[in-house]
Parts: sequence; C-alpha cells; structure tokens
Amino acid sequence: MSYVISLRPAIYHHYPNQGEGRLQHTHSFPAVRWNFSSPPKAMLSSELKESHDQGPSKEAKLWGGRFEDSVTDAVERFSESVSFDKVLYKQDIMGSRAHARMLAHQGLITDSDRDSILRGLDEIERNIEEGEFIWRKDREDVHMNIEAALTDMIGEPAKKLHTARSRNDQVVTDLRLWCRMAINKIVVAIKELQVALIKLGLKNEGLIVPGYTHLQRAQPVLLQHLLLSYVEQLERDISRLVDCKDRLNICPLGACALAGTGLPIDRFHTSDALGFTAPMRNSIDAVSDRDFVLEFLSANSILAVHLSRLGEEWVLWASEEFGFLTPSDSVSTGSSIMPQKKNPDPMELVRGKSARVVGDLMSLLVLCKGLPQAYNRDLQEDKEPLFDSVKTVLGMLEVTAEFAHNITFNGERIQKALPAGHLDATTLADYLVKKGMPFRTSHEIVGKCVALCVTRNCQLCELTLDQLKGVNPIFEEDVYDFLGVENSVKKFSSYGSTGSQCVAEQVSFWISKLQIGPTENE
Repeated sequence: MSYVISLRPAIYHHYPNQGEGRLQHTHSFPAVRWNFSSPPKAMLSSELKESHDQGPSKEAKLWGGRFEDSVTDAVERFSESVSFDKVLYKQDIMGSRAHARMLAHQGLITDSDRDSILRGLDEIERNIEEGEFIWRKDREDVHMNIEAALTDMIGEPAKKLHTARSRNDQVVTDLRLWCRMAINKIVVAIKELQVALIKLGLKNEGLIVPGYTHLQRAQPVLLQHLLLSYVEQLERDISRLVDCKDRLNICPLGACALAGTGLPIDRFHTSDALGFTAPMRNSIDAVSDRDFVLEFLSANSILAVHLSRLGEEWVLWASEEFGFLTPSDSVSTGSSIMPQKKNPDPMELVRGKSARVVGDLMSLLVLCKGLPQAYNRDLQEDKEPLFDSVKTVLGMLEVTAEFAHNITFNGERIQKALPAGHLDATTLADYLVKKGMPFRTSHEIVGKCVALCVTRNCQLCELTLDQLKGVNPIFEEDVYDFLGVENSVKKFSSYGSTGSQCVAEQVSFWISKLQIGPTENE
C-alpha cells in the first residue's frame, strides 16, 4: 500500500541575532506529492548519502569468517561508530604501537613484523593528521579502519597485530588514554579561569558588595572574597578530576574479549609503555568497566553546575535592577528588535549548557544500569556523551574566562546600593556580645534597632546614641566603630572571613599557587 501526502512548504527567514529572533514567511510554492511506497531521497541524511556515493565498494568484515551473508545497509548504518569514534585515532595507534612492541618482545611476532607495523602506523597517523585518510563506514569503527588500512599498506604482518587482543580491550584502552588527555586539558582550562578571577579581584581591590543569602541582602563582603569562593569551588573540581585520572589510569589491554589469553603476553610491558600505573587485575572487569567515564562525567557535571552558578550571578548583576557590572561589547550581544538591549549572552549560554553536561551524565548512567558483566554493544553509546561533555565543558570554561577579562564592576552604583538592607546588623550583635551579652539576647535587641530604623526610614549608623540607649542602655559611643558597611567589613577577623586582612592572605595564597607573576598582578 502506498500513501500520498500533499504538502505546501514555505520558506522562512531566521534573523541571526542570538537574542530575540523571529521567523518571517516570505514565499509559498505549489504542493509537493510524496509517494511513501519507497522513502524519498530527501529523507536520507547527507552524511549517509555521501557514504553511498563515495569511496570503495563494501568489503568483507575482518570478523566475517563464519558468516555467509553480509549485514544489510540499514544495519551497517545503524551500527557504525567511526563517524564519532575516529577522534580516538591517536590513542588507538598508541595502543597498537605498544601492543606490537610487546608481541615482539615476547616472541609472538618477529622484529621485522614489528618494524613493518610501526612504520605503517606512523604513515597512517600522518595521513589522518594531513586529512588524506579515507574513513570507511563499512569498516565500522576507528579500530577496524586503522587495522584494515594497515593491512592494505603492509600486508601479512598487519594481520598479526590483533594477536592476543580484542576490540573489547582495545576500545576501553583507547578510551582511558583519551580521558587522561581530556582531563589534562580541562584542568589547564580551569586554572586559566581561576587566574582570570584572581586578576578581576585584584583590579577591584577593596570594593565592598552586598552578600546575599536566600537572595536577600545579608552582610557586606569584599568582592575579592566572593570571587575567591568560585576559585575554591574550581579547585575542588580540579581535585575531583585529578582523582578520577588516577583511578582510570590502569591498563585493560591484554584482557582480550573477557577471559584473557593463553598466549604468553606481558601485560605489564604494555601498561608501562602507555604510562598506566598497572594492568587491571581482573580481565572481566577490564572490558566491563565504565565507572571511570561515569566518574569523569560526574566531575564535569559538578564543574558545569559551578560555572552555571557563576553565570547566573553575573547575569543578575548585569541586569538594570542590579547594575553591579557591565560586560564589554566584545562579550555581549544585542536584540533583533530592541535597539537598546545589551545582553550577557555568553553567561546565559554557560548557564544553559550546564544542562547538557548533566544530561550527558544521565545518558551514561541509564546506559550502564542494565548491563550484565563483560562487554555489550550498548557500550558503543558511551562515547558521544563523553565527547560532548568534554567539548561543552571546555567551551564553558573558555568563554567564562573571556567574560571575566571583559567586565567592569560599577563601584559607584554598588556604593549607592550598599546602605539598603541593614547589612551591619550582625556586626552590631557581635558588638553586644563583646559587651558580655548572650548572643540570643543581642540578636533580639538588634532586631528592635532594625525595627526602629524601618519606622524612621534610616540606617543603623544614623540612629543617635540616645535612640540606641532607648532600646537598651548597654550601648556606648564606641558602637559607631561597628556600624556602616566599611566598619563592619573591618571587624571580620576569623580565618577565611571577608575581613580585609583575611582576604589579602587568601589572595596572596592563590597568587603563589597559580604562579601569577608581577606582570599579571595588576
């Protein structure tokens, strides 16, 4: 049975401005009739169409010895992973080099075969990096593409490379090597953001801003202190990633499909050659385990949440309601319809992309939750969430550092806003405690002072001594050393507090730790 659908398509123009774009109908065309007895060519993706139109004809699979029929085109398109796992080529070649050297060391292949394999792998790597390598989807994945190309290039010795190795241990070795490299890149990007935040604080030394709890004004804090709170969060992110790297840095190569091998291989040899700390003890665990990817994506998710919180704060502070900061034109966008708009879009996107990173973690958790032990083809789906998480997090870190380098805090606006909210109330309570009063009693008395200010529409520092004594006779002239946001900040002295001396010590610590030189310390 065939079905005919009549459509009257229209062309829409999308205005490219990032903010408030709109779609505009401009033209209509005669109806189009599609007969669904066979799928229209337009419904095939350009990528799949390209694979049919270009490249050599389909070849026999390297694993196809017991099969009489080849897989259908639909199964091949659905099963291939080379379109995304080809990014593992460098790690795959690293593993193959180490494996070939170990096989020769153990006498399982000749030195001549080893040298031919190594030369071939070098040539393949050059071809890939120069864009001359032809990736074939009928060869399924990065491993089979490289192995088949090596066979085409050097012949019989290439067929010996897969001795005592399975794609099961090969892919997870590649993945661990790739994660190790990716973590190093993320850690470097985090440190660059930390430096940007420290430098931003140095440019605004002494600036007091309202501190918030429940998004209500709470106590005055130094801006440097607030920025350092994000530096601390980022340092924990580094710690989690480094711990993750330490745990993933064990070698699965030689576990083969799941049971190991009866051939006399030396797994410690390949482990050392690839910079792993040791081979994995259990061959079944070696090919089954994706805990290291889950842990990596979990660390990325926490990092993304931290960046999202920073983005949220800066988006709020850039609003007209706050007006505490102004991003430069170079990190802002406008509106397609409202000419006055200046939007902090990069930080809105940082906030939004955090959902994507968390989603990558959720995808992998659900992927792994129902799998029996040893390798299952489901695990092919671990790579796209991993690659996406890393790419997204690196982009978030880069643009957040860029934003930090291109914002100005509006000191005058902040100064005018500081008196509102009675931010020095807790410091006044501390004053009474120093006079020997129990804190709960001092809390109640200061609450009455605040109520008096509300009725008189004034600040605590504007109350006269007689008015304060009217609330409680304990007040003396020295109370005014504790009132006002500047005096309040000066009184903070506990370790890690927002007091000027404490913050200066924190800044000094981070300048030393991050090795921010005098030329950067502006």
